Amino acid sequence: MPTFVRTDKCDGCKGQDRTACMYICPHDLMKLDKDGSETGHAMKSFNQEPDQCWECYACVKICPQNAIEARPYADIVPLGASVQPLRGTDSIIWSIKFRNGTEKRFKFPIRTTPEGSIDPYAGKPEADFAKIADVGFFVQHNGFREGDPSELIAK
Repeated sequence: MPTFVRTDKCDGCKGQDRTACMYICPHDLMKLDKDGSETGHAMKSFNQEPDQCWECYACVKICPQNAIEARPYADIVPLGASVQPLRGTDSIIWSIKFRNGTEKRFKFPIRTTPEGSIDPYAGKPEADFAKIADVGFFVQHNGFREGDPSELIAK
């Protein structure tokens, strides 16, 4: 189910030009209704295309007011329950509230390595972007070869 914003909790990230959910959404779906002309709620964020939502929970996790929610999948949370992540500096606590009022919390680390410590090339040479348009640039290593259209399965 796509995300939705609880307007009673959203503060539009305190009047910033770009809210946290707008910044983090990989599909660029979150929008700030500055004057209330689109939703009737001024300075509140909203999901402008719910049908296009990837349900990645990125906006849910980053919202400083915990104003964004999503109906969770039944394999994670039973019908009628709700889930809310609470992000700390080193972990995320997922709180699940069941229909009967029972709550369970699960704590997971945000990272397994210190921030900035990852070596993206891991000892390999950096990519030569001058060769990016060359044939075979992406397939000349690790035994991969360029695809052959005759090998495709025809319908």
